[in-house]
Amino acid sequence: MNHQIRLNKFLSDCGIASRRKTEEFILQGRVSVNGKVISKLACLINPAKDKVALDGEPIKQKKLVYFLLNKPRGYITSTNDERGRKTVVELIDTKENIFPIGRLDYNTTGVLLLTNDGDFSNFLAHPSSKIPREYEAKINKPLKLEDEEKFIKGFYIEGKKGKFVSVNVNKKDPTSVQVVTVEGRNHFVKKMFAAAGYFVNALDRKNYGSFSHKNIPIGAYREIRESEISEVYKAYEKKH
Repeated sequence: MNHQIRLNKFLSDCGIASRRKTEEFILQGRVSVNGKVISKLACLINPAKDKVALDGEPIKQKKLVYFLLNKPRGYITSTNDERGRKTVVELIDTKENIFPIGRLDYNTTGVLLLTNDGDFSNFLAHPSSKIPREYEAKINKPLKLEDEEKFIKGFYIEGKKGKFVSVNVNKKDPTSVQVVTVEGRNHFVKKMFAAAGYFVNALDRKNYGSFSHKNIPIGAYREIRESEISEVYKAYEKKH
């Protein structure tokens, strides 16, 4: 995207070294931008236009990629697993080293975003961004009307209050409930239902912000366009 970032961050994002180590390279006069040696740490560059070199060798910018996966059951939300279970990254065909943004449980399905852009991941997952997530929960018994109100007021989950932004019960099947939350804590939706005396038999994330798995078959994915990433920043950056 067409924006400026600090030089040391650019070098770190390209996999040269840690930000602290790249600061040393800059102070040592080993880094140049458009042929000019840079020695100030506050230097800003435009990765789309500026040419950066370390010890005279051009630095190739890492290609940032973004994917929207409709996660199936039976996959863990991780890049690898010591127990040999299948991971969500195995479902994406890319040469880049991607990772999932946030987590979905082993048997939870639905919208999962994967990327190699650490800044976007941090922005999306940061609590202050307040990005809504919509889930469809299949619970073990019909949801009582009085409990709908309790979810809106909130419960204390592990010492911290949590609540749903909205709760909609399927009138034909009151064990099917759609909830919206801006929380990203692990197992949050399941713990909220448990706090009210319900057990979640199945959980599907329908939306994450503007991203939906509509028209994406279970286990399939699509690439996210750069314009979509820009729209996310525009929509939620003011809250961050």
